[in-house]
Amino acid sequence: MTEDILQAEAHGVGLVIDARGRGLPRVLHWGPALGALSAEALAQLAAGVSRQSAPSTLDAAWQLSVLPQEGDGWTGRPGLQVRRAGVLHHCRWSEVTTELSDDGTRIVMIARDAASALRLEWTIAIETGGVVWTDAALSVAETADADERFEVDWLEPTLPVPTTTTHLTTFDGRWTREKRPVTTGMPPGSTVRQSRRGRPGHDAPTLFLASEAEPRWRSGALWATHLAWSSDVTYRVDRVTDAVTLIGAGELLRPGEIVLRAGETYRAPRGAFIWAADGLDAMAGRAHTWLRGRERHPSSARPLTLNTWEAVYFDHDPQRIAALAERAAAVGIERFVLDDGWFLGRRDDTTSLGDWVVDRNAWPDGLAPLAEKVHALGMEFGLWFEPEMISTDSEVARAHPDWLLHDPGHLDHAPEVSWRTQYVMDLAHPDAYAHVRGQIDALVGKLGIDFIKWDHNRDLTESVHAGRPGTHAQMQAVYRLIAELKQAHPGLEIESCSSGGARTDLGIMAVCDRVWASDSNDPVERQDIQRWTGLLLPPELVGAHVGPTESHSSGRTTALSYRMATSLLGSSGFEWDILGCDDEELGTIARFAALYRELRPVIHGGTVAHPDLRDPAWRVTGFVGPDARRAVVVVATVASLEDARAERLRIPGLRAEATYRVRVRREIGAAAYGWIAPEWFTTGEIVVAGSVLERVGLQLPTLWPAQAFVLDVEAL
Repeated sequence: MTEDILQAEAHGVGLVIDARGRGLPRVLHWGPALGALSAEALAQLAAGVSRQSAPSTLDAAWQLSVLPQEGDGWTGRPGLQVRRAGVLHHCRWSEVTTELSDDGTRIVMIARDAASALRLEWTIAIETGGVVWTDAALSVAETADADERFEVDWLEPTLPVPTTTTHLTTFDGRWTREKRPVTTGMPPGSTVRQSRRGRPGHDAPTLFLASEAEPRWRSGALWATHLAWSSDVTYRVDRVTDAVTLIGAGELLRPGEIVLRAGETYRAPRGAFIWAADGLDAMAGRAHTWLRGRERHPSSARPLTLNTWEAVYFDHDPQRIAALAERAAAVGIERFVLDDGWFLGRRDDTTSLGDWVVDRNAWPDGLAPLAEKVHALGMEFGLWFEPEMISTDSEVARAHPDWLLHDPGHLDHAPEVSWRTQYVMDLAHPDAYAHVRGQIDALVGKLGIDFIKWDHNRDLTESVHAGRPGTHAQMQAVYRLIAELKQAHPGLEIESCSSGGARTDLGIMAVCDRVWASDSNDPVERQDIQRWTGLLLPPELVGAHVGPTESHSSGRTTALSYRMATSLLGSSGFEWDILGCDDEELGTIARFAALYRELRPVIHGGTVAHPDLRDPAWRVTGFVGPDARRAVVVVATVASLEDARAERLRIPGLRAEATYRVRVRREIGAAAYGWIAPEWFTTGEIVVAGSVLERVGLQLPTLWPAQAFVLDVEAL
């Protein structure tokens, strides 16, 4: 049994875990690195933060364990709730061993329940970028009685945050307006936000973020947690009066969903915990660094993409789509994606999901001629699927009605459980899984598909698999299916689209290569959608396309220059029928394509920065290259400015001693402005010291609403 206080540190982040005494270890510190402390100094730290110690009166927890429970004197939400034979079981953890890795970044704890055959394994590690990851697994010993049953209600990793945190930020939203931040005062007591949609949802909490004062982009300490899970979740904060504050998250399980028998294990989804001293940008920087440090992070340049959905919808005319591909290649598109409408009988959104066979009525010669043409034009070929869904009006549903992931007793009441006139395919059913995998695998191999737009257009309701709640098994099957397809076809990339941004978590990013942030291409809405999606995901992982002049989701009309500038905030592309563009628009698109190729190494490899501006009409996003010799800044408005003379723009992250040339890149067209336009903006160029750019700034022009321009900042 370990009888130590363990200290883990890496990337400026520190953890101190007290493994002395009985029960599970306790987290004494998570936050800034403290430097190597002696055993005596660690003991002094423990004494300095302790509330009380045994045998004092137990009227509150002495210190919170890694999985606090009622038996610890904890009055908040338990970290674990499990039932034995239907009765709430109180674990008494004994035989606890705790070990620190040789590199001082990972702590592993193993504990056994003295009152049952349960075994708990808990790991906490500081990984690349300073992101702290927790992994927890609950298992039943193989020697347990054959009739023993343990039902897991929840297993939620938590970490303490200082009581000085005064605000809680989480997220809300709806279709085409995802990632709306909601900041409130830190709520008292135990508070949870849950998603019961079978996917995180457009209103997903996304994370819980505790901050000292309201969060700002460039300053202020904060502590955040995110669950790497793409289905139902519970986010929780516990602000009780007699203990430190906890934040955490875990999978939301239905009663009877996870029942463990001898030799079985439940592995909770990974929990990410991010501390930052200098605001939201610093927090996002840690997440971006972690993602970019993965072995499977996309390493090639992110292709400029054209997706056909808003160009043709369900009107699939092979000749017209071939002409669209030719036009796309001519203006510099690098990836061409054929969206919904290509498969058996699919003329609208009411039929055919699950029949992943090319419709010969729409495509008499199949899709091979199109795929060959796209490849011959030098572009990648992509195809839309919705593999997790099934239409009752489909060949597969008529042959296998038992493959639907719904309560079979309710199938006569379709309006109650249908969503968007479609149902869910039970991918945990081995035959259904084999059907979907086989049909997609065959098309990818035959057509040489480079990219799959993987859609998911409905919530899961009343999900039942093999007589029990099926959401957990469904999500595990989805992860496995995507991973197997990518393993079978090296180089295949897959985008997570869930009627836009309803599934953009770090769990799906373990198997996918980018997300579709929203079904809205309205650039005014997209400014904030891209900004807040970027708290977790770097721009190269977030699809951001140029839509038509009038947005299909809002009816708003915007300038082409504004739409293109907004598209630069992510992995850029087009969702537009460019066959209808005139010569001037086509020329602008070609210039934009060249500009995107030039700037994407900085945008997709740099540090994201959001200068703090007072006027809420501004949206300014900077991308500073790794050596700070070059930066790209997208300056935009979403409403009219408050003052006739606007603010100054300070560009953070530059080298103070360097001299920079700042250019307005007008390939996308000019931004409209009103009363004040400084000389540097009208001439389009200025040379200025890095210290001036960062500390004094440049006078901004008085832009009209929904206008934008792009700055290219390069050291001389």
